[in-house]
Formats: sequence, C-alpha cells, structure tokens
Amino acid sequence: MSNSVNYPKIVIVAIWSLIVVSIFVVLYVFFSAANGSFGPMPDLQQLENPKTNLATQIISSDGEILGKFYYQDNRTPIQFDELPTNIVNALIATEDERFYDHSGIDWKRTISAVLFLGKRGGASTITQQLARQLFVGVRSRNLKEAIIQKIKEWVLSVQLERRYTKKEIIAMYLNIYDFGYNADGIRSAAKIFFDSNPLELKIEQSAMLIGMLKNSSYYNPIRRPELVEKRRNIVIRQMVRNKYINKEFADSIIKLPLEIKYTPESHREGLATYFRAYLQEFMKDWINKNPKEDGTKYNIYRDGLKIFTTIDSKLQEIGEEAVKSHMKNLQKEFFIQNRPSNNETAPFLELREGQIDTLMERSAYRSERWRNKVNSGWDKDKILLNFTEPTEMSVFSWRGEIDTVMSPMDSIRYYKHFLRASMMSMEPQTGHVKVWIGGYDYKHFQYDQVKQGKRQIGSTFKPFLYATAIDQLKLSPCDILPDALFCIEPMKHGNIDAWCPKNSGDKYGRNRTLKNALANSVNTISARLMDKVGPRPVINLAKKMGISSRIPPVPSIALGTPDFSLFEMVGAYSTFANRGIYVKPVMVSRIEDKNGTVIYESIPETEDVLSEEAAYVTVSLMKGVTEHGSGARLRHAGLEEESYIYKNIVTGYPYIFENPIAGKTGTTQNQSDGWFMGMVPNLVTGVWVGGEDRSIHFDEIAYGQGATMALPIWGQFMKNVYLNPELGVSNEDFMEPGNLTINLDCEKFSKQIFSDNEDEDLDSLGF
Repeated sequence: MSNSVNYPKIVIVAIWSLIVVSIFVVLYVFFSAANGSFGPMPDLQQLENPKTNLATQIISSDGEILGKFYYQDNRTPIQFDELPTNIVNALIATEDERFYDHSGIDWKRTISAVLFLGKRGGASTITQQLARQLFVGVRSRNLKEAIIQKIKEWVLSVQLERRYTKKEIIAMYLNIYDFGYNADGIRSAAKIFFDSNPLELKIEQSAMLIGMLKNSSYYNPIRRPELVEKRRNIVIRQMVRNKYINKEFADSIIKLPLEIKYTPESHREGLATYFRAYLQEFMKDWINKNPKEDGTKYNIYRDGLKIFTTIDSKLQEIGEEAVKSHMKNLQKEFFIQNRPSNNETAPFLELREGQIDTLMERSAYRSERWRNKVNSGWDKDKILLNFTEPTEMSVFSWRGEIDTVMSPMDSIRYYKHFLRASMMSMEPQTGHVKVWIGGYDYKHFQYDQVKQGKRQIGSTFKPFLYATAIDQLKLSPCDILPDALFCIEPMKHGNIDAWCPKNSGDKYGRNRTLKNALANSVNTISARLMDKVGPRPVINLAKKMGISSRIPPVPSIALGTPDFSLFEMVGAYSTFANRGIYVKPVMVSRIEDKNGTVIYESIPETEDVLSEEAAYVTVSLMKGVTEHGSGARLRHAGLEEESYIYKNIVTGYPYIFENPIAGKTGTTQNQSDGWFMGMVPNLVTGVWVGGEDRSIHFDEIAYGQGATMALPIWGQFMKNVYLNPELGVSNEDFMEPGNLTINLDCEKFSKQIFSDNEDEDLDSLGF
C-alpha cells in the first residue's frame, strides 16, 4: 500500500505561485534598490573608486614612517600581499567561513539567521560589512530603516563582488575599519596597539585585532583587556574549527597575555614632532602653489599623499635622546641655582618686579589661551582676571606629566624655569637635513627653536669674519696679531661711537696666531680683523651663505650681536664643509599622490660663494677650536672630568674623539645663549641652548657658556652616531684643495719666527 500523499492540484499551484512571486518580489526589491527607490545608491564611479579619507604619510630617508597628517581618519591603505596569512585566516574563520564560496550574500546563513532570529550568529558576510562601512553607514534602530539598509547592503555586496576580487575585498575591509584610538585601518591598528606593521603580527595579535571587528568600542584592549582576551581566544578557537591551526598550538597561544604595546600616533607625540609641525606649514604653502590638474587643491589630511623627507630616523632618534639626557641634567642644576632662596626673582635675573610683570603679561598675550578668549569675545580685563584663577591642568616635568591646580599666569612662570634647546644636522654636499629637533617636548613647548626661534649667536659669527679676511687678504692661520685693547674709531665703519671690545676675563698682552685667536674667541683680534675688512663684506658673505636675518652694518657684529636661527647657521656653516659652495637646505625630496605618481621632486639650489681655499683654511681654523680651544673637551678628559659640572651635568663625558672635527662655541652676553657648531666632512650639526627670555640664564659662565650648555649635546650625539658605522657619518679629514697657496704649517712657520725673535717664546706667539 502506498504511503504517498496526493496533494490537490490547487495546493501545488499555490506553492509554486508563492515561490515564483517571492522570486519576483526579491528581484523587484533588488532592482528598485539598485535604482534608488529606497534612497540614493552609489554610482558606478563611486563603486570603483570608493571615497575614503586617507592619511598623508611622512617618510624618512631610511624608509621609516615618521608620522602622519590626518583629521579624524588615520588611515593608510595596504595591499592584500602586505597582510599576513594568519590575519586573513582569522578574519574568514570568524566573520565569513564560506567567503570564497558566495558572491556577496551567504543565503544559508541568511535563512538560518531569519529562522533562529540571529541566535546562531549574524548573516552579514565580509562583503556586506564592507558595503555597510563604505556606503550604508551605522545600522538604524528603526526596523523599517534597518530593513532598507539591509537590502542596500545585499545589492551593494553583489555589485562589489562583480567589480573586485576576493583579495581586494579583504584588503578594503581591513583598511576601512576603525579600531579606535585613531587606529583607522589595519596598518594603523598594528602600529598603535603593537608598535608593529601588519606583516610582523603574530597569530595571537592578529586574532585580537580580528576579535575587535565585532565592536571595537566594546572590545577595547586599553579599557577592557580581560574581555578582549576572551574575544581573542574565541577567534583562535574558530581558526582551529576551520583547520587553519591545530588544537595543540591554539592551546599554547591562548595562555599568552595580550602584551599590548600602546604607541599612539599623535601630531604631538613620536619622532621628529617639531619637524612635522614645520612640514605642515611647508605643505600648506606647496599646496597653494601646486593645484591638481582639475584645478582643485590637494588635502594633506585626506588625500593619502606620501611625503619623502631627508630626515634620517636613526640619526633623529639619537639626536633626540642626546638633547633630552643632557637637558634633564642641566635643568636640575638650573633649578638648584634658581630656587627662591637663592634668587628671589627666579627664574629671572637682572629684572625688577615691574619688569617681570610686564614680561609675564606679554607672554600671556602670546598664549593660545589668550587667543581663544579673544576669539570668544572676551575683553582684556576679563581675560587677565581669568589668568589669575586656579585651573586644573597637566604640566611638564622631567619625571613625567604632573596633574595639578594653578592659575594660567603661574603656569607661564613655571614653564619659564625650563631651559630650551634645539639641534639640527645637515649633509653639506646635498643640503639634506638629517636631524631637526626644535625642542624636547612638543606637547608642552610648541615653539620650534630650529627655524622659528632666532637668538644672538655670539662667537659662532666669528668664522664669517675670519673667512672674509682670509678670502680678501689671503691671511694664514699662522699669521700673528697682538692681543691688546683695540678701538675702531667713530664713523669709520658705520659705528657712531668708538668701538673697543674687551676679552672674556679682561686679559690681554699676548701675541696670537689667528688659529689660536679663533680657538679661544679672542675679541680684540676679531676687532682688528673687522677694522681690516669692514662690516659690509662680512655681511655680504653671510647673506650668500643663506643668512636671511637682518645684520646691522656695524663693527660689533664681529662678536655675534645679530639674531639668527639655528636653521640659518647650519646651512651657512655647511658652506665651509662643502668647499665654499652653499647648498640650500632640503627637507622634502619628493611627494607622491595616493597612486604613487610623483607630483613634486626637489631640485638642488647651489651657489659658489667662497673660494675653495678660503673655505678650507677657515675649516682649518675651526679644527683648532676642538684641538686646543673652547671645544677641546671633545678630545680628552683632562682634569675637568673631576669637576662638579662634569660629574653632575655633562652626559657621556669623556668623549675622546680622535677624528678631525671643526667647530665653534658661542656664548652671548650674560650667558643667555649657548651655541656649538660642529662639523665633520659629511655632517654639520648645530646646537643651541638658552631660556625662553634672555633674562633667564645661569649666573656663572662656567655653567652658561656654550661649551657647557650646548657642546655636550653634540658630543653625546656624535659619540653614539659613531657606534653605528652603517649610518655613514665620516671620521676622515676634510679634503685639502690641490692648489692651496696659504700656509697652514704653523709649526714650520713658528720655527722661522722663533729664530728671528730669540727673546720671544712660542707660547707668547700663540702657537
């Protein structure tokens, strides 16, 4: 007897009609959605070129990412082949097991999700999630709107699958996802949470990031590490279930802690922050002058440009560490000497209370807080009152940030206690700037002392004077001049009154060679040279060497009275090391758009401004500074290392360099500024240290001279540079010109002088 059931024909017709109608309804819904009946849909161009904000990358000369420019989206896209296999496997195992088997919609999961009301997992495929991220947006809580959004996702998923490969969809999805903490996309996430790049991610790290895809706000590794660890382990078990890894291996890595290495990518943190701030202004200017082909302007925060810079990340890191380690020790001594018990006007010297009040108020006017209040419509009296009211704030200290309560005016005075520092290194032959350090903490001290800051340069100006005299008069380092008080008469070289400079320590009476005079910064010799050549030729030479700051045409410039930036000084000194050829400093070598097309490439700007012979002789003079002059502590320890200063302030001493080094120290009046310019054949480095205001300084020259404040930073920097020969910094001598006519052999010269002056000894002649 048959058990088959004979359904009435009408039932069969009804079932098939329902199926056909359902198919037509689905097709109609898809067609209507695709044509915008349920709201706007992206056109073909948008599908093929989905609009996402891409961060601009700042790339060092050695290929490291120094930082990025972005508004809200810190996104740097990567290709599929830049993803590790483990992160792709973790993604598919967790989010879409049949990813390679469907065309955008997994109907099996969709039907299961409907029948079981989502209790057995969601129905969204990776492609649907990508469609939602790119075009649809956050799921609405309104049921009708949510259904419409889901329909749009289905339509867009099918269209995406038709236009992109599976690999491209995976890369796009991981590039678009926001992991939080400015970690937009997988590259930023790997860097920010593990200080790594995607290809270097371990399986357990990849599993953690894939686990965050469920909800990065909820599965937050910084705030909820235990919850994130559980979620990570679920991902690992999914990888076992899908046979990407075996159970034994999974059991071993499940036991591992998260080991987050939080490395925020902030505009105010990381490497070369001051340089990045300068670069931002450089790019704004470049963008205004270089529009796209369609006439629109590039956007450094959204267009995904690549800026290839000349900065060497390794040299930059060594430099920043040298600045911080020395300044931390120097600051400790400055605090000791400027306690209220030792200096009632601390940190100011030589100022009366009324002058201090005026200075403080002027500083308030320049502050960001003042500008914000003015923009909000506050008047001056109301703002000044606000500056006296206690406020919660975080302030800088060498032990880390301190949360405290103080008035804005008190915070201004607090910050004035801190000495500032800057450093810049440049390759003289190419003009490539290798190191740019405008300060030691950009978050709290945002004024860039490399290019923005201009300070009196003291004796570091003297090489310009000596070079002019050598070039014009063919003077030799062995030539001898009397070290005695000397006056330039009124009106002779533009000075109104007689100019009679004194030596440091007010000591005179010797005859000195030019080499000895420069090495010891003898002011009377500088006055005699200025009298011989006059200010104008010296100024002309300095201008040709890249000095754009104003230089008054008076003899006193010989002692470094003008204000220059460190940027100008390093560029100018590089002319000496580059055989008299000035090369304009270069910070950006090229710029590429997001497609890798070169849209800018630097062109060297050079000018032959000084004879090769005069440049070499000037370098020879400056070598004397580090051999037996104010920079000699670079050469040997001597008894100085036993002093309090060298035990407690100078880091990394003794240096004991044996290679040829040309340099010049500089100390301005009252020790307000300390300079050191140091050169080896292929690297010129300048260092400046001083207070925010000239009334902030050490009272004693032993602490405030350039040889104590600035030179140790150069010494520690170069000492660590030479520990890494791969950096390619030269320890050879400067190349001598083939047609040298000026005598540099002072020993031979001295013997002749001594035989002609039997009553004189060599020391009295400055040898």
